[in-house]
Amino acid sequence: MAAGARRQLTQDVSPFQAIAVSRLAYELQAAGRSIIHMEFGQPSTGAPKRAIATAHAVLDSESMGYWESPELKARICRHYADTYGVDVTPGRLAITCGASPALVLALSCAFSPGDHVALARPGYVAYRGTLKTLNLVPLEIECGEETRYQLTAAQVAALDPAPAGLIIASPANPTGTILPEAELAAIVAVCAERNIRIISDEIYHGLSWGPRCASVLEHTADAFVINSFSKYFSMAGWRLGWIVSPDDMAERVAAYIGNMFLTAPSLSQHAGLVAMDCRDELEGHVETYRRNRELMLAALPALGLERIAPPDGAFYIYADISRFTDDSLEFCMQLLKDTGVATAPGVDFDPVNGHTHMRFSFAVSTPEVEDALARIAPWFKARA
Repeated sequence: MAAGARRQLTQDVSPFQAIAVSRLAYELQAAGRSIIHMEFGQPSTGAPKRAIATAHAVLDSESMGYWESPELKARICRHYADTYGVDVTPGRLAITCGASPALVLALSCAFSPGDHVALARPGYVAYRGTLKTLNLVPLEIECGEETRYQLTAAQVAALDPAPAGLIIASPANPTGTILPEAELAAIVAVCAERNIRIISDEIYHGLSWGPRCASVLEHTADAFVINSFSKYFSMAGWRLGWIVSPDDMAERVAAYIGNMFLTAPSLSQHAGLVAMDCRDELEGHVETYRRNRELMLAALPALGLERIAPPDGAFYIYADISRFTDDSLEFCMQLLKDTGVATAPGVDFDPVNGHTHMRFSFAVSTPEVEDALARIAPWFKARA
């Protein structure tokens, strides 16, 4: 292939700037600084205790290998019946190495190079990057306070021409907002009418602070659904997730997995099956996040952070810092150097307006939240 052709098949992808913040945070930590990590959306808790005990037993008794657990698939299918009242057959469900490969699978199977896929801005940085990597065209739709930072059916209906696909996320990253069920149903109806394939990122289900997290599968069987053990199940490092495919895509997804990823880690699948029934321990984590959220919502306005996206779910607060800066990356870096509190710059999630926003993750312990607020309060007040 000629060099010119290679260039046409390659797109530049912006780096995840929170990784740069985290890299500096760990450098400072290695040098002896006390650091509070609020830059990434990962629980500070580990996997459920019974899941860890199972993993130890499996390590002692099994050689393991390439394998997809039929028991785990059946348990996830039962989860959809119990939680959402929908029937998902094991043939439509595949176990993945976390949600990121599931996103790659959905995009690769459903679309062709050059297709346009719509998504909300602000939104998770890897949506944009993965679309570009796969030679798809991200069609970012600005979503602000008036729509609670979520897409609306009216916005999707107004797209001309209609995109090939639409990514929705509820609860969303970085805002934590949840799509109202009526709006979700309306979006599904518009997409069905306009032949737009939906990919629904539902990895924060189980983490909501009022509104119910509805699955897109309650309204259509023709959407892809992505989920993960990383958030509610507190198993980010185990790299375990799943994808639910429409009937017409299930065989293609299975073929793509076999060629690109083989299987998810066997050990993680054993542990994940047990984790799904550790609800008491996991709900204890949710209560910690609930308390952390309350502490932050009570404290941040006094620091000059009055404009905050409504955190209906997940464990994020997305705040407007325009009174302080128009360079969110530099701002977060300086905050880290001065206080030891690591946060995520808004430019990751919104390359247009994110220069004046930042994201806090409160998926840490309550004492860490209290310590972080004590550290950053004088820093913000000095700049107010």
